[in-house]
Amino acid sequence: MTDAATPPMMSTRRAWAGTAVLSASLLVITMDMTILNIALPTMSRDLRPSGEQLLWIVDVYSLVLAGLLVAASAVADRWGRKKLLLTGYAMFAVASILVLFADSAAMVIAIRAALGVGGAMVMPTTLSMIRTIFTDAKQRAMALAVWSAVAGLGAAVGPLVGGLLLEHLSWHAAFLVNVPLMVIAVIAGAFLLPESRSDKPGAWDWPTIGLSFSGMVALMWSIKKFGKESSLLVPSAWLALAFAVVALTVFVRRGLRQDDPMLDVGLFRSRPFTGGIAAALGSMFAMAAALLLLAQWLQSVEGSSPIRTGVQLIPLALAAAAASLAAPKLAERIGPRAVLAASIAISGIGMTAIYLTPGELHYRAVVVSLCLVGAGIGSLAVGSVLIMSGSPEHRAGNAAAMEETSYEVGSVLGVAVLGSIASVMYRADLDAVDSFANLPADVTAPARESIGAAVDVAGQAGIPELADTAGRAFTASMQATSLVGGVVMLAVAVLVWCVVPKGTTLEPGAH
Repeated sequence: MTDAATPPMMSTRRAWAGTAVLSASLLVITMDMTILNIALPTMSRDLRPSGEQLLWIVDVYSLVLAGLLVAASAVADRWGRKKLLLTGYAMFAVASILVLFADSAAMVIAIRAALGVGGAMVMPTTLSMIRTIFTDAKQRAMALAVWSAVAGLGAAVGPLVGGLLLEHLSWHAAFLVNVPLMVIAVIAGAFLLPESRSDKPGAWDWPTIGLSFSGMVALMWSIKKFGKESSLLVPSAWLALAFAVVALTVFVRRGLRQDDPMLDVGLFRSRPFTGGIAAALGSMFAMAAALLLLAQWLQSVEGSSPIRTGVQLIPLALAAAAASLAAPKLAERIGPRAVLAASIAISGIGMTAIYLTPGELHYRAVVVSLCLVGAGIGSLAVGSVLIMSGSPEHRAGNAAAMEETSYEVGSVLGVAVLGSIASVMYRADLDAVDSFANLPADVTAPARESIGAAVDVAGQAGIPELADTAGRAFTASMQATSLVGGVVMLAVAVLVWCVVPKGTTLEPGAH
């Protein structure tokens, strides 16, 4: 096999051209995720998904992606990262086309799962290729910063493109926009990207793949079940949770005992690597649900159109993009430990501010929080540098898989746990209102499922007070969830400060 390092004849110019292709593909995937947030209310009115189906539409992509990251990384190390990346692009395009045939929530969930398969081929491969095509630490740090900045740009472009499409077309267009962009990525990638493989890819291990995937599925199902039932007294959920704990424990122990594991869990012995993973996991857990709820709040409570919602979310993306470019340079001056911990704390303060806003919540207060949260998201680029630099070059695929797993698992768990908490609080607040309890069951049942359904039913039934009641309940649940997320992020900031050693730099091997 060829070594994972930069091909000898590859110029710096071609390396940066390759980085542009890799970052652009990330733009498409990030844009797709944020478009979904804008499309959810419209999709809900059309398909009328249950509360559980709505969560699955959001979560199944990340769940499948996270479950397959280990296998995808191992395939890329053996078969070739470029080959798998281009296959992932094609898979993403084909799955997006299938939305033309979607006429139910179940079909949308299936399509999102297929997109997760494509995403699993793309996400870790982009990171591992950046790790291997740049041998200079400063150039690699800047390339990873560009990678993160493009993710922030995708967060801005997604809502705008989604809003524009939904103003004139159906929600199906939110998926179809991926197709031409992925076709371009396949063509550009074929010409610009170098092929690379790992010279020490680790032993192929089917049990490891089975344990990681089944453990994650069982974990997520149990959390969703607890949230759906609004109770901890659910035997089937406890059984699934127990299975998840056992499967994931065996998965970790198996990796530690093997001489040549498919996934080198021993990478966590590096404290900078562990700190970067903790930053990604904890931050996404806290932010994912809060940002999803905020997009719904802007449309269903504030009454913003999809395109206006996209414009209102721009401050988050712009702050993230700016911070991601500035963070590596700042880390060279004051150290990555300080930059990473401080940025996460800033995000935590931004989320907490949504809860602490006096009086009625309004967009002027939210935009300040968006800027603070965006600055924290962007600075996670420093965490990416710590993760990739804190791993051997032949384990670049492993490091990338674990980083992407932390992002995706954090996002899925955040939406499941905090989203379920928000749903429970929303339903409880609605049920506590006497005027709501006296309404017919065919009105209250859908209203309890989601704020979008409540607004829709209120309009059809001619009960404007129902929309007001549901809006107040949803706002209260969103603010409480933001408080929980903010406290979690502050705790993560302290954890990162304690885990990453003092004196850590962005140079590989200097930790």
